[in-house]
Amino acid sequence: MDAMKFFQLSAGNWRSQRTTHHLAFRQAEKGELDINVATLKADHPQVIELCELHKINPSLAAGGALVSWQGTMAWDQTDEGHKDSTVMVVVPDADSPRHGKLLREKGYAETMPVAGLYQMDAQDGLVLITEYETMSAHERFSFITPSRRMRTSIVKRFGGFSSASFCIETRIDSNLENLENRANTGSNIGVTSQQQQNVLAPEEYYSILGW
Repeated sequence: MDAMKFFQLSAGNWRSQRTTHHLAFRQAEKGELDINVATLKADHPQVIELCELHKINPSLAAGGALVSWQGTMAWDQTDEGHKDSTVMVVVPDADSPRHGKLLREKGYAETMPVAGLYQMDAQDGLVLITEYETMSAHERFSFITPSRRMRTSIVKRFGGFSSASFCIETRIDSNLENLENRANTGSNIGVTSQQQQNVLAPEEYYSILGW
């Protein structure tokens, strides 16, 4: 799997349950976000515009994604919420589409355009490494089943403050018909037929952190 395939499999609406550990304060914060992922073709105007912003030839881009989100975290102040969107563009290395640059209109840890590195690991997880002016971020996305993703992230601030997040993201769009077709045809993301049936069946889910 390459990064664009990962984005294509992620297209749709997701509910993210997140626990963020603020290591300096030894406290954990819980929250929930609704996320929408829409893929963009390589010749999409937003892909071309972001490449030009980062001074990269648009012909090198494999495509991109428009990601929007809204939700709340436990420590939010009154009327404070998390609602925003960003464009991401995949620029593969010439010798391997499983490695390359990930251009962002807006960063994960700082709201400014940023270019990071991506790689697909041995388990087909998408790993993003981004260096900002005042911090660095390491993120990993992976599919548990076609309708569930796991996301972990570590943000290290240069002043010594760090945080680590763990998210379970569940597909909430009406994509079960596609999943059923995928199960019937045997097409899957490296999961067994029993796991496919588990995706289609109603179930109660608990994360390893107990929430």
